[in-house]
Amino acid sequence: MRKILIRATAFLAMAAFCGPSDAAAQPCKPYAFEGNGYTLCEASLDRFAIRLLWQKPDGAPYTYLSAVPKTDERGGRLAFALNGGMFHPDYKPVGLHVENGRELVRANTRPGPGNFHLRPNGVFYVGEAEAGVMETGAFLKKKPKASYATQSGPMLVIDGQLHPRIAKANVSAKPRDGVCVRGDKTVVFAISDGGVPFDTFMRLFRDGLKCRNALFLDGGTAPALFVPGARSGNVLFGLGPMIAVYEKERR
Repeated sequence: MRKILIRATAFLAMAAFCGPSDAAAQPCKPYAFEGNGYTLCEASLDRFAIRLLWQKPDGAPYTYLSAVPKTDERGGRLAFALNGGMFHPDYKPVGLHVENGRELVRANTRPGPGNFHLRPNGVFYVGEAEAGVMETGAFLKKKPKASYATQSGPMLVIDGQLHPRIAKANVSAKPRDGVCVRGDKTVVFAISDGGVPFDTFMRLFRDGLKCRNALFLDGGTAPALFVPGARSGNVLFGLGPMIAVYEKERR
């Protein structure tokens, strides 16, 4: 019953935002997989500009998704925003963070505890005409021209295979979100409506969304989605790196 109510609430919120005439054109929609509800936000680089944000011009972290700029430098309207990777208590990204082609935080290849260090971890990046999800080592070796990039972990799907260290684990159910790229221009973000086990979340990307590579962004209290007029984003807990998606001017 709880899962049904969660999915119904998410659907009604999106319907109220979209309205009956333009619902099909909106990037965020409800989705069900293996009995769990999700919100999927799909952003084609032909239609949307994807940005990584961490600090305001005065150096303070944005902290709340509702605080990100509502338009980008070209006047594009904010379509949605979500948490963009793991962070320290001071909101500094744990791993690589690139904004406007500037590396603000270096890639983290050190061993350590927690999901971020459950190797292989990976990088989600956006360039001028392409986006991708790559294992961290492969990203550092290939050095794709990334205007924006965030490192997180673990990888969920690697070249069509589930992460080997958690593929058979049915760990505790928690809210989770992640990202994959179809082709090289369509980015798909998935945010669970409630708690889901890690193995189920991995299968969502491989079997449900047919993604060859997918990256875990975060879990627990961090997953949050802001959609102007529909979803309020994080309210009780602050965030570090954020992903903001803006509409491009239609020609």
